[in-house]
Amino acid sequence: MGKLLKYLRHYKLESILAPFFKLLEASFELIVPLIVAAIIDNGVEGGRGAGYVVGMCFVLVALGLVGLVSAVTAQYFAAKSATGFARELRGDLFRKMQSLSYSQIDGVGTSRMITRMTSDVNQIQSGVNLVLRLFMRSPFIVFGAMIMAYVISVAAGNVFAVTIAVLCVVVFGIMIATIPLYRKSQSNLDSVTAATRQTLVGVRVLRAFCKEDEEVASYNRRNTALYSSQKFAGLISALMNPLTYAIINAGIIALIYAGALNVQSGALTQGEVIALYNYMTQILVELIKLANLIITVTKSFACAGRVNEIFDLPDMLSGGKGLPEGGGAHFIEFKNVCARYSGGANALTDVSFTAERGQTIGVIGGTGSGKTTLVNLIPHFYAASEGEVSVCGANVNDIGDEALRSMCGIVPQRAVLFSGSIRQNMKWGNENATDEQITAALKLACADDVVASKEGGLDAHVEQGGKNFSGGQRQRLTIARALVRRPQILILDDSASALDYATDARLRANLRTLDYDPVVFIVSQRTSSIKGADKIIVLDDGRVAGIGTHDELLKSCPLYGEIHYSQYEKEGA
Repeated sequence: MGKLLKYLRHYKLESILAPFFKLLEASFELIVPLIVAAIIDNGVEGGRGAGYVVGMCFVLVALGLVGLVSAVTAQYFAAKSATGFARELRGDLFRKMQSLSYSQIDGVGTSRMITRMTSDVNQIQSGVNLVLRLFMRSPFIVFGAMIMAYVISVAAGNVFAVTIAVLCVVVFGIMIATIPLYRKSQSNLDSVTAATRQTLVGVRVLRAFCKEDEEVASYNRRNTALYSSQKFAGLISALMNPLTYAIINAGIIALIYAGALNVQSGALTQGEVIALYNYMTQILVELIKLANLIITVTKSFACAGRVNEIFDLPDMLSGGKGLPEGGGAHFIEFKNVCARYSGGANALTDVSFTAERGQTIGVIGGTGSGKTTLVNLIPHFYAASEGEVSVCGANVNDIGDEALRSMCGIVPQRAVLFSGSIRQNMKWGNENATDEQITAALKLACADDVVASKEGGLDAHVEQGGKNFSGGQRQRLTIARALVRRPQILILDDSASALDYATDARLRANLRTLDYDPVVFIVSQRTSSIKGADKIIVLDDGRVAGIGTHDELLKSCPLYGEIHYSQYEKEGA
């Protein structure tokens, strides 16, 4: 939690004023029992009359009003500090998540990061708010009441001291016991969030295979585990209030018994006994608040630990130098490259090839052969575990990621559009692009008819994920978005899978007309999509099974021939 306190740096004044006004309110509350004692001893027993009692009652009302103003002011500053803290924390957390590499995101998991961004940050915000309001107020009243008790009577003060010591043991014991329990509960919440997200994303598949009942059963198991962990943590935390009440009531009994004897002997007045009782009641109220504060703070510490797990991940984005001016012997070169995902075997093994400006490179192979992994190494989405990937003669590990990716146009397997308009989505490729440049890119991607069919043209609304477009329309729009950038490296990762053969052929013909000579990588399952490529890389279980043109590979690479002729017989291509 200490690492996160820096997010209060812009709210130092508010973080000081909030507890200050709470302490001011607490000071007025500590005076109230003394005034009540004065009313009893002087106004009732001392015979000063109704005038004295009414005057002291006005003092009580004044103290109440001042206390109310102080409490509202403290709440305002505490809320301002806590919400500002959460805003800055959430902003930095989001920026940190954006800096993580693909492998780190894969390791943490999307659902966990969503939980940390929402539930965990909200819990930390609640903890900060309560700490600013109660962390100093409650101990101040508890120990202030004890000091006031000692002022009234040493014997009564000893009762307060013993009661408070026992309460501290109980409160901090429960806090220490519940911290790991709440951490486990939050982990179970991650599991439920992951299951929910997976089910919602794959709901069509679940229904197609009639797996709803199995998924409900699986979700219920996770939900039951979350329920059980929260219930157990809640049971331990629930001991706080009854134990606190029991200890305080035991202290009140001891106090009243001793007070009665002292009143009888004349050592204490009746008003002083009432004051001591009121102080003990104040301790009870504040310790209940403190107990709730500790429960919230315990959850906040557990959540802070989980958030710090994200911040502690090393930054994998390279902020290195830009591209070398002279360039190397080859525009893109793979030298004995191996790549693996976390905890797994090699996805690529000993891959070597070169690509030059203006060339089209086809990548083909069976499912899981490493096609996507290969093209993801070029923009440094993943780092090679062995070997070297170089662009313009420089290792991609030494090139700044922003500089490297600014020269790439990437169309991933899953076509993703963002909510807004078609124009806004196109400007992701180039924020300064004109409508003429966008229209030209749409024509190249065979997506101009998609825009023409939508009311509003480029201003047509795009729903989240592009749900109001078909799969083929989304793919063509994402290709156009990449072309708006006029990239030096264009990567099409199986991005024409939803296109018919005629549209696919037109798209490939249009790409050959690009006047700025990009190197184009086409990842495909169809030999028809890559047979016109200058170089085709055939992958088999992460290894290069063959490199050459379409005609060369039909003669020299049995795997390529098997893929092609299976499609030729089926498709007549």
